[in-house]
Order: sequence, then C-alpha cells, then structure tokens
Amino acid sequence: VQLQASGGGLVQAGDSLRLSCIASGRSFSNIVVGWFRQAPGKEREFLAAITLAGYTKYAGFVEGRFTTSRDNVKNTVYLQMDRLKPDDTAVYSCAAKTGVTVLSSHPNWYRYWGQGTQVTSPA
Repeated sequence: VQLQASGGGLVQAGDSLRLSCIASGRSFSNIVVGWFRQAPGKEREFLAAITLAGYTKYAGFVEGRFTTSRDNVKNTVYLQMDRLKPDDTAVYSCAAKTGVTVLSSHPNWYRYWGQGTQVTSPA
C-alpha cells in the first residue's frame, strides 16, 4: 500500500484546511487509516482514525475541530481541520493497516506510512 498525503500549507490562525490521503496498491475497502502529526522537537501525535464503515476515533485535543472522512470510490481519506492555531504547526501524515476493522491511536500499530505534508500557522 502506498499513501500520499497532500493539502498542507501556510494558513492564518482561525483558518481551515483539508488534507487528503490517497491510497494505492491495494483494495481501499479493507484499510483503516489514521492521521498523525509531528512538530519539531516533539513526539508524533495521534489525531484521528477511520474504518471502512466510517467509524472514527479522535484524540481529545482535536475533537470538535478536526474531522476525518473517506471516499472509498476515490481511495481517499480526508482530514478537515478548522479553527487552526499556531500549535497545529507540524508535519501531518497518514498511515494505514489492512485487514482490520478496529481503530488504534498507536503509531506502531499501523504498517504503512506516507510522506507527510507541512501545515504552518504562524503565531
């Protein structure tokens, strides 16, 4: 499975941004996708995850601001980020695991990782 995250950029505080994660190389219908981010000098953080059926899991600190969804026809998972803050500045990545229907917030649980996309919200 190959993953490609895109949609990052430079935004002002309060703005919204939608990231996309396109999967290829395997049937998208059997893949759980998670979103993570890593800021300079900080550990990787779990943000959200979504199953084939659309069940979702969020980190507490993003609930209400970030929403993940998927389009199985387009093999794409989205992360809608609203009311962005300077603390949201990080490299955002998507990850996947196949053959499962449960969700996890642990990065080591995921087998496939894509290159990240930078999101910057200056202070």
